[in-house]
Amino acid sequence: MWNAIAAQIQAVTGKPFTIQARRSVGGGCINQGYAISDGDRTYFVKTNSPGQREMFIAERLGLQQMAKTQTIRVPQPLCEGATDQASYIVLEWLDFGRGVSESWMQMGQKLAALHRYAGSEQFGWEINNTIGSTPQINTWMDSWADFFAEQRIGYQLRLARRQGGSFPETNRVVERVREMLDAHEPQPSLVHGDLWSGNAGCTTAGEPVIYDPAAYWGDREVDLAMTELFGAFPAAFYRGYEAAWPLDAGYEQRKSLYNLYHVLNHFNLFGGGYGSQASRMLAAIL
Repeated sequence: MWNAIAAQIQAVTGKPFTIQARRSVGGGCINQGYAISDGDRTYFVKTNSPGQREMFIAERLGLQQMAKTQTIRVPQPLCEGATDQASYIVLEWLDFGRGVSESWMQMGQKLAALHRYAGSEQFGWEINNTIGSTPQINTWMDSWADFFAEQRIGYQLRLARRQGGSFPETNRVVERVREMLDAHEPQPSLVHGDLWSGNAGCTTAGEPVIYDPAAYWGDREVDLAMTELFGAFPAAFYRGYEAAWPLDAGYEQRKSLYNLYHVLNHFNLFGGGYGSQASRMLAAIL
């Protein structure tokens, strides 16, 4: 596998590349992560089982689309591929630091700029991708209420019920979600889609970076909501975002609805206490 990765890096860059050093680094809950180096250049490599190449193709496309907006920094994807041993993606190596208040304020401002970027009149994406390792359905739709109710909550709830979750009847929940969002008509924004603290940081130079996207065109509020789900970002981030593009009225009510998607997904991925958390959130919605 590693010889194949080195050969592809060499083919893409046009420069010889032989792996002289390799070490394991954090790759998230789903993938294995590595730093590889030829003594001069270093890259970040994520690997998974051979059948997961489509996940990395979608990640590359999401990073490329966000980079195209020239708003917020993302790691540059170099290449992706698969062997009989693993699938993989090779990314630019970035050195991360703690980030000062100004860095997080810029993070908020730059995320707002990403969300303002005009590129779609519909909600969805060119292909389906994944949220973690769960399929994320992105069929184009004109209505945000229909899209989120059917392709986000409805899909996750059907998966959860098949896994033994004791949740309310799917159609009932979908119609309630559709009703709650019916009067909310956001512009389609290119969203990160999985924006928690583990997928955002600042370089040692203080530049904000987001990575590991589950990108699609949706309501910008889904990104803001998720930043509050597993421990909020620094306060400067929210000040920066609000200064650049204030959130719409009703966000506090929609926030829990949007985060239900991720809690259901965590139940589908990891089980455990996420089921009871999802049940409480569903009870509040109904």
